[in-house]
Amino acid sequence: MYRCTRNDRERVSASHAISQGISADGGLYVPESLPRYTHEDLIRLSHCTYPERAARIMSDFLPEFTREELLSCANAAYAKEKFSGNSPAPLSLQQKGQKNLYILELWHGPTCAFKDMALQMLPHLLTRSLHKTGNPRTAVILVATSGDTGKAALEGFRDVPGTRILVFYPMHGVSNMQKRQMQVQEGSNVAVCAIEGNFDDAQTGVKRIFTDPAVKAKLEEHGMMFSSANSINWGRLLPQIVYYFSAYCDLIATGEIDRPGEEINVTVPTGNFGNILAAYYAKEMGLPIHRLICASNANNVLTDFLRTGVYDKNRPFHATLSPSMDILVSSNLERLLYHLTGGNSAQVAAWMKELAASGRYVVDASTLEKIRSLFWAGFCDDENTKASIRSMYETEHYVCDPHTAVAVHVYDQYVEETKDLETPAVLVSTASPYKFASGVLEALTGEKPLGDDFACVDELAAMTGAPVPEPIQALRGKAIRFTGSCPVSGMSDTVLSMLV
Repeated sequence: MYRCTRNDRERVSASHAISQGISADGGLYVPESLPRYTHEDLIRLSHCTYPERAARIMSDFLPEFTREELLSCANAAYAKEKFSGNSPAPLSLQQKGQKNLYILELWHGPTCAFKDMALQMLPHLLTRSLHKTGNPRTAVILVATSGDTGKAALEGFRDVPGTRILVFYPMHGVSNMQKRQMQVQEGSNVAVCAIEGNFDDAQTGVKRIFTDPAVKAKLEEHGMMFSSANSINWGRLLPQIVYYFSAYCDLIATGEIDRPGEEINVTVPTGNFGNILAAYYAKEMGLPIHRLICASNANNVLTDFLRTGVYDKNRPFHATLSPSMDILVSSNLERLLYHLTGGNSAQVAAWMKELAASGRYVVDASTLEKIRSLFWAGFCDDENTKASIRSMYETEHYVCDPHTAVAVHVYDQYVEETKDLETPAVLVSTASPYKFASGVLEALTGEKPLGDDFACVDELAAMTGAPVPEPIQALRGKAIRFTGSCPVSGMSDTVLSMLV
């Protein structure tokens, strides 16, 4: 069963949590308890395929689903025609001095970003959850995106029966390639709209629409209901736990991990805190993680919070080379606070109320002590992002995107401060460099590219020899379908005009 972070008297089934997405009061759903895995469990999983690992882990959280049903979902979600290579989430070993650094590449799916790992699975979980709860209404998937979630959600829900999907993105807050991916999206049940604001505006607007009684009533008149594909939805977050287990199991399978309880560090570039929260859940479930290293870009609100316990979004907003992390309100932090306070939903609700009213809250000393025992946090500005891209290419001949480069730089900061050279590190790579070809090219050449997106793709491929993913190649020549925009204040009207 699942509780609401702002009202733990609200207790719902897994299917209800997934189909509804978010509580009526704006709170998020969290599991009442977590399963525990032993080293023997991990050894058994190391002999399994990725879909088998996914079905095994998710079955512990979804009691209404049979193991066979989940395996069927996972086989469909992670089919080879959707994910290139031998695994949806391969590890690439990069030697950096004396350190063993493993890059967990999560961008081999249909939109070349880590969001595919969850958003190819979520449509299967959501449609089955609606059936299990006896809900006949059409699910309206409302999404705010900082770049990657939008395209991955559109692709995942494209032409899925019983669903409609509408994505809002910040007009000037995504890369040109990310924008193009959304604007050319195919499907009869999809819609895309830019907003005149940043991602935080889009996310706040979507949450407000979710809980607006007038909008919800209008949808009900037309046999519709809201759900979410953002990581506020447990059905989106749960599949992300799997790839941390899978990475560790791969290290067991190759002999890199050869003794029970051998720990790894995990470094995650994150803005909305969902990706690293999934790693936190994996750690709490028994995965031997020594330290969770949280990597932020110049929008370093998470770095400050994890170090000081003060969350303050009242600061300049930076449009960076790593736009998917350009976020000042990290929604999934709410879940972590619920767990670290022992399920004190009244306290979490009070902090979230302070955040909404003043843009700031401060956690108590006990909660901060727990945070510091789990996390190490750092941040990286654009100049260091470009330096990390260049360094990884010059020393390892590895081409990484700006978000991955942020994680590389912060991991180097961690090693410099802690002198932790012994613990193997898994660093999460969240996107193909070709989604940000102009920025990567500028980092490697020291000059701003003059050509369009595809000229940059071609030049980067010629320079590095890194293969261009087929989904990027396929964008060439596709007709643009969606060019509309609206002010933040007009988001509700836009939803209704597109749906009813």
